[in-house]
Amino acid sequence: MKLHFLGTTGYHPNRRRDTSCLMIPELGILLDAGTGIFRARELIATPELHIFLSHIHLDHCVGLTYLLDVLRDKPVKATYVYCAPEQELILKESLFHPKIFPVLPPIKFKTLRHGNLAIPGSGKMRTFPLPHPGGCTGFRLEWPGHSMAYVTDTTASANAPYLKHLKDVDLLVHECYFPDGFEERAQITGHTSLTAVAQLAAAAQVKRLYLTHINPMDEGKKPFDLKSVAKIFANITVPEDDDTAEF
Repeated sequence: MKLHFLGTTGYHPNRRRDTSCLMIPELGILLDAGTGIFRARELIATPELHIFLSHIHLDHCVGLTYLLDVLRDKPVKATYVYCAPEQELILKESLFHPKIFPVLPPIKFKTLRHGNLAIPGSGKMRTFPLPHPGGCTGFRLEWPGHSMAYVTDTTASANAPYLKHLKDVDLLVHECYFPDGFEERAQITGHTSLTAVAQLAAAAQVKRLYLTHINPMDEGKKPFDLKSVAKIFANITVPEDDDTAEF
């Protein structure tokens, strides 16, 4: 199974990265809908798309307004957007307010609650709450022989309350907005720094860790000193937009 990183930064795009969006094209699954969603157009391979929103801060949902072009002339019969009921109302009243965006894309909203649900490919998804201002949802996705988790916009630690949902996954995609040295800032803003997420990955005994939601103020190719946490957890990758990961 192949995961595509369509957007790997947070808050706003920069010259190297767009904001949060991941895709498993063979199953029509997208995780978040940041500015990186425009890259999904070339990857569409299913008659349905299922877009799961972790939360509705703009860097994770503004790409919903791009769907008119993403879906144009594509054989997609239905596009579902999964979010909490109150988030659906906010999106319709703000992002899709007629004075802001007058033409609603061809999407259907579905309610997303914490718990388990079936997903394409005979898989299952577990959703769970994450500590973040305004709230956020984490995802664990499993199929026979494959598992991954997506955790963004939250604080991490070796005893994080959501650790139990990450145990033994093949691939953990976790936000890492800050390098070490910004721990206080990370706590205040509800984000993660390098050592904290390495400790989390080690405690959860995941196989591989991919860092995303990188601070857009850092446009360098190597935003983190991965050697500094190699003794805690060594199998770490910092993907860029258009990179992929097999799992």
